Amino acid sequence: MAVVTRVILPEEDGAAVRHILRAKLHFSAHAVSRLAHGGECIFVNGAPVHTPHVLRAGDVLSVETKDQNAPKALITPGNWSLPVVWEDAHLLIVDKPAGMTAHASNFLPDTPTVAGALAWSRGTDFIFHPVNRLDKGTTGLMVIAKSGYVHDLLRRRLHTGGFRREYRAVCVGCPALEQGTVDAPIGRDETSLVARRVRPDGSPAISHYEVLSRGTGLSLLALRPETGRTHQLRVHMAYLGCPLAGDWLYGTEDPGLISRPALHSWAVALDHPVTGEWVEISAPLPEDMQALLRERFPAFGREKFSEL
Repeated sequence: MAVVTRVILPEEDGAAVRHILRAKLHFSAHAVSRLAHGGECIFVNGAPVHTPHVLRAGDVLSVETKDQNAPKALITPGNWSLPVVWEDAHLLIVDKPAGMTAHASNFLPDTPTVAGALAWSRGTDFIFHPVNRLDKGTTGLMVIAKSGYVHDLLRRRLHTGGFRREYRAVCVGCPALEQGTVDAPIGRDETSLVARRVRPDGSPAISHYEVLSRGTGLSLLALRPETGRTHQLRVHMAYLGCPLAGDWLYGTEDPGLISRPALHSWAVALDHPVTGEWVEISAPLPEDMQALLRERFPAFGREKFSEL
């Protein structure tokens, strides 16, 4: 069972448990209410207490972070491969393959899902809390919290220096500048049920890019999103005139080149919200993107793709 622990400081002497939960451990009001009615899940010096309990300096406050009385979604387990590349009691990081969505969809009922793969390997009681979501065609690192509490803490860090994401993309053509920033708001495209587009009344969206290599008609880019709009990187690259290779929605579908948008969540770095540890993970490019580089980027014939 994942537990958060805090030793009460002298200046916190006399504070109620509920105050420390909100002010120091950053539980939401809703989470505190659930804890208050969740049975024995709050302890002081090893003894169960309730949220009005008054704390004294030196007390050890321990709180179980499981989802108290949380409703469970109906998830169909599936025996689908989903490598776990990092894990502790509070969160895990997976390397999502292409063709897998985060959740089941009425539009794609038979598609493998991250939620279903975890329900298969961890049991149907495992509650799925994705922090950064990836499109069905996007591969790579995806961070998943094991409780609503940790999920809420990570969401607050998601677009800050405390949670950094970097992608690798193969684009058709190449930006004019070797590096730059796309600051262009994104909103819905009224002509499509799924597409987005740059529009003046859209939500703020900022993406940074760097050209890593040029190939035959293609370029390899490092992309760093500063915001998290739907399809943001795909829309912004198309807006620059360099859509992702294989992007059927914002570019040109070309199964002979690659059968999906050539986008990979390459690295994540985050300030662990519970332990304070700095976690930094990267995932090598998947085979289809490596094959594309070998074919169209002569310089990568002998490169180590894990270092891209």
